[in-house]
Amino acid sequence: MTANTMSKLINDMALTDSEVAFYKNEGYLCLPGLLDSKMVPAIRDEIYDVLDANGVSRQMLSSASCSADKLRQCSQYLRGSLLDDLINGAAVKAVARRLLEGDAHVYLPFSAVKAAGGGGTFHFHQDNNYTNHQPAMGSINIWVALVDMTPENGCLQVIPRSHLNGQLQSRNSDDGDTHQQLDVDPMQCLPIRMRAGDAIAFTRLTVHGSGPNVSPEPRVAYALQFHRSDVKWFDRDNDQWNVLVDSPRFATPPVDKLGPARK
Repeated sequence: MTANTMSKLINDMALTDSEVAFYKNEGYLCLPGLLDSKMVPAIRDEIYDVLDANGVSRQMLSSASCSADKLRQCSQYLRGSLLDDLINGAAVKAVARRLLEGDAHVYLPFSAVKAAGGGGTFHFHQDNNYTNHQPAMGSINIWVALVDMTPENGCLQVIPRSHLNGQLQSRNSDDGDTHQQLDVDPMQCLPIRMRAGDAIAFTRLTVHGSGPNVSPEPRVAYALQFHRSDVKWFDRDNDQWNVLVDSPRFATPPVDKLGPARK
């Protein structure tokens, strides 16, 4: 399968006004069947290839020895690949534009893979706890399931309407790393069960997280993040705001050869 077939394999998502209103009110929107089921294995294989080229093999992801890592994240992808078209093509950007009510620029795409046998809990947080975007509602995360998602394998969980509280003060996680954590009532958290090919869109202020993957197979997902032209980000190192389209926070163009990602 080649990238030339991708536009035929992403299902049309002509969102209604009520779906856009739900997204604004609840802070998230489920997008069932965003990807045609025929493309899911090929996209999943590309993600495995990227991780393998960057030192994380499929065998490792299927082993409990890799489960201590919360999430295997990598933004690398091959030029002309299915991932390239998924990230930079018009189909998913059209969904982002509709929900952002403006243009959509790629921010930070990355794999979101949890190893089998206990692959880590990802503490509840807001994406804006990592890099502050303003206006926060000018950015979006479209999170794509590439295996069926259940609480057993650490499906995404969201807190509906949590974005209405604005940006919350976070702290370094209890695990002693630099991941951010919010203290939330677990009864507020809504597990999002998904079929492979489904997606969920949520705002940069929507509180979300996930439990461990205690299933025998890796949990594979992909995060597509976009922003409008008017969004600025705060550079903590230089104590200044930058317009994202003029000064990107991350450089994530496609590469011609997979290999260890540059720091």
